[in-house]
Amino acid sequence: MKVLLALLALLATIAQAHAEQVVRVYGWKDYLAPDVLRDFQQQTGITVDYQTYTSTDELRQALSDGSHYDLVMPSHFMLEQLIEEQRLTPLDTRQLTHYAELDPWLLTILAGLPQANRYAVPYLWGSTGLVIAPDLAQASYGAPPPNSWKLMFEAAETERLSTCGVAMLDASDETSSVLLNYRGRRLSRITNRQLIKQLDGLKAVTPFIRTMNNWDFVDDLINGKLCLAMAWSGHAVRAMQDNPKLVYRIPEEGAAIFIDTLAIPSDAANPQLAYRLLDFLIDPPIALRNALNSRFYAPLPNETPAMQSFAKAHPAQVLTTDQRRRSYLLESVPTSQRKILDEAWQDLKRNRY
Repeated sequence: MKVLLALLALLATIAQAHAEQVVRVYGWKDYLAPDVLRDFQQQTGITVDYQTYTSTDELRQALSDGSHYDLVMPSHFMLEQLIEEQRLTPLDTRQLTHYAELDPWLLTILAGLPQANRYAVPYLWGSTGLVIAPDLAQASYGAPPPNSWKLMFEAAETERLSTCGVAMLDASDETSSVLLNYRGRRLSRITNRQLIKQLDGLKAVTPFIRTMNNWDFVDDLINGKLCLAMAWSGHAVRAMQDNPKLVYRIPEEGAAIFIDTLAIPSDAANPQLAYRLLDFLIDPPIALRNALNSRFYAPLPNETPAMQSFAKAHPAQVLTTDQRRRSYLLESVPTSQRKILDEAWQDLKRNRY
């Protein structure tokens, strides 16, 4: 009898383990609202194990070391390399009932990248611009600061703001692309030697940079410890909500647009569960909830009634036609340049100390 009871208990445990379905997600911090995850679990019975990162390098490392996530959020400029390395699996969009409701403009942009639409769908997206505290900045600068990237990339200009605090993103792709665009160059058309030279030129700027990170600077902006920061639009909106004196600007020379996507890794243990979560996340009401939570832009057409209402209530989370016109898609770093860029970036960061 004891043997039988033990066997029954074991079978019950095994059955319970099989009944519990878990989808493992690796995504940007604060990109999925907790109540959205709860709703998904209540509707499907599937548990979401959501782990987060704050830099693209962390995602690259996770995909290369066999972490076996089911759904990931690679930025568009990562896709070409990840596809070449066979880190992602092709998507069957017929399994996505809400695919047709995505913004055609975003799909068209992704279509310009080799095979991107075959492996990923657009999710939250944004721009990389400047957050400024006008009063603090003007007092330090000695005049109203121009709406220009030279505040971040010209040492003499950055020094004038250094007393009130300047922050730069720890993001090699975004920073190098914006820097080269400011200097009239393109990342995709520059030699390795020229790339190293351009980043090496920032060594004159970094001594005047108070902080170089992708998250903590938001609190510093809110608390008045910084007067200027290079920032992703969602983080800018987050700071502005807690400090209304802050302003987010698309510089006159333009800003980089980035698209964070949803993709299924090639080594995903539960791809079918990933499809269910992916489709849930691009359902327009859910996408708007996550956009509101993250403060980034939603992957939906501006012309829809839902987006028009959203834009009226949250204007900072919808890029205007003029702002789109002054922006460009952040370029992808060729695989051949990845190592060169990473080494040059690490050398630049070491120069601060």
